[in-house]
Amino acid sequence: MWWRKNKQQDQELEDYRAIMSPPETFEEGFNWKTVVGAIFVGAMMVPATLYLQLVVGAGGHVDQAGRWVTIIIFAEIARRSFKELRMQEVYVLYMMAGMAMSYPFQGFLWNQFFVQSEYVNAVGVAREIPDWWAPSAAQIQADGRTFFTQAWLTPIAMVFVGLIITKVDQFSLSYVNYRLVNDVEELPFPMAPVGAAGMVALIETRDTQHKWRWRCFSIGGVIGFIFGVFYIGVPAVSAAFLAAPVQLIPIPWIDFTQAFAGIRPATPMNLTMDLGTFLAGTVIPFWAVVGGVLGVVITIILNPILQEEGILASWTPQMDFVDTTFSNYVDFYLSFGIGLTVAIVVISLGQILKPLIAALRGRSTDGANPQLSFRQGWRRLITNNTRRGDFSILLALFIYVANSAFWIGLCTWLVPGFPWLFFVFYVVVYNPVLAYANAKLEGLCGQAVSIPMVKEAAFILSGYQGARIWFAPTPTPMYGPAIVDFRIMELTGTKLKSMIKTQLLTLPILLISILVFSQVLWGMAEVPSDAFPFAQVMWDLNAKNASLIMTSTMGSGSEFLEAWNFGYFGWGVGSGVLVYMLLSAIGLPTLLVFGLVRGLGESHPGALIFQFVGALVGRFYLRRRFGDQWLKYAPVILAGYSCGIGLIAMVSIAITTLYKMISPLIY
Repeated sequence: MWWRKNKQQDQELEDYRAIMSPPETFEEGFNWKTVVGAIFVGAMMVPATLYLQLVVGAGGHVDQAGRWVTIIIFAEIARRSFKELRMQEVYVLYMMAGMAMSYPFQGFLWNQFFVQSEYVNAVGVAREIPDWWAPSAAQIQADGRTFFTQAWLTPIAMVFVGLIITKVDQFSLSYVNYRLVNDVEELPFPMAPVGAAGMVALIETRDTQHKWRWRCFSIGGVIGFIFGVFYIGVPAVSAAFLAAPVQLIPIPWIDFTQAFAGIRPATPMNLTMDLGTFLAGTVIPFWAVVGGVLGVVITIILNPILQEEGILASWTPQMDFVDTTFSNYVDFYLSFGIGLTVAIVVISLGQILKPLIAALRGRSTDGANPQLSFRQGWRRLITNNTRRGDFSILLALFIYVANSAFWIGLCTWLVPGFPWLFFVFYVVVYNPVLAYANAKLEGLCGQAVSIPMVKEAAFILSGYQGARIWFAPTPTPMYGPAIVDFRIMELTGTKLKSMIKTQLLTLPILLISILVFSQVLWGMAEVPSDAFPFAQVMWDLNAKNASLIMTSTMGSGSEFLEAWNFGYFGWGVGSGVLVYMLLSAIGLPTLLVFGLVRGLGESHPGALIFQFVGALVGRFYLRRRFGDQWLKYAPVILAGYSCGIGLIAMVSIAITTLYKMISPLIY
């Protein structure tokens, strides 16, 4: 295929493609066990997920924790009942838990914090927040910490509608582009085996030929369990008994910004002490990690120069990591970062068109002989794989049109003056292009991309006055993860209709569980507060960034419009494209190029240190020690680690919740 033309440079991609292949037969994974699993996910995984997001943040191995906890528990129950879970049943459990883990932080707890935020109130955004998004701060304070009031009925309904729109959208453009990049272009999908290989480990425990999978999973589980006791368990349990939690390992990071202010002024410096990032570094393609680290190093060198030149003028030596990041964002990185992201999209689109045309024609891009006729290349896309249980891509396109028409109509009804004509263009042109770009990058190097400020530009250019438009339920599709899920489904031999049935069963249960356990967590302590370290540190920064942009439609005195600089934007686009062209010209691997451009815009470099160390250990020791087999070991160990740390999270939230419930009775 086309991506093999730089075979020596990108051998790593072929290695990932070869880790697993789809089985010969596909089976149904939906049965009565799925119903039990959905109830378990709603009762156990949702609270653990919400708690993890508040304590250590979402993303990476944390997002996988609930999946592996669910699978391991059901696998052990089945084994002690003298039964074995089939691969397809395991995938269904994996997907259900993933639905719970994908719940965004912009939910009930975030809404109540945002409307009460001091900064949001100071810039005048809070007074324009519509009551269908969240009650006023005064109403919340009068009702107390509870969602079960009349004022919250409409906001709760809107959150539910947003989640349903997102889930339905998974079977539209995501599915069409999966068929394109997987069936026609046959991209490697380097990160898909992380999930699929872990599932194989849990169903082959009695297979002596593949005993290594269970052994690797167990090793990772023990590591995650031990680390989780110190990283999550101690802070969580101590928060229930003490005024402030005991953090043996700082969450979310150690802040060195003020300590290095004299050496590296205006440079946010932190270190994330998370073992999961180390293990992730052994799994993520090596050159992608190296590129990201190089990009961060460049920003560490660049920031003091920008400060000396007066560009990062808002920074003062007393600022910590969060304040430094925000001041730099306002002074420079808002415009520059958007330019960098646009550069990545331009680069991606440049790589997309030629291979796409070649794949549909059945030709390689290096001048090789034709493999298929033009008609046969298109037939690959529109012909359903009956073994896999495909449905027509025309039906998927209809779902996309209907879903888009619904949310555009809803936004027009909720927000008078909503620029619906622009969003018709958004649906017809922008979304399909971005969806394919994300599919391409996920299939090529396990990364996704988005063009920033598209909705924001529409709001600003529409001439709308006020902040109400920013709360309209316009979805932000995440096509990349959905496409990877389709690939994992194929690698496990699960029919597509199993995914559809599971979504229909699980979604209502999740919606109820999210509301109930959001209420439980809010009742335990103020959100954010010392009891939830990640939210305590990061939500304020997120609120500042969000409200900064919202001021752009609020008339004169907009902090956003004052921060925007077309010159810095041009620097971002130019430097991103220039770096890509330079590195490509000297023949460096594709993953390094994308990683470097991405790393230039990295605002939270602390996790990359451990990730880079993990990449070095994996590349130069473990891979030499175990050979190419290490590529198969690493994903299973990471999956086991996520399971171990997830078990600790479940135990911690159970202890904390029980204590909070019985403490009024004790005292």
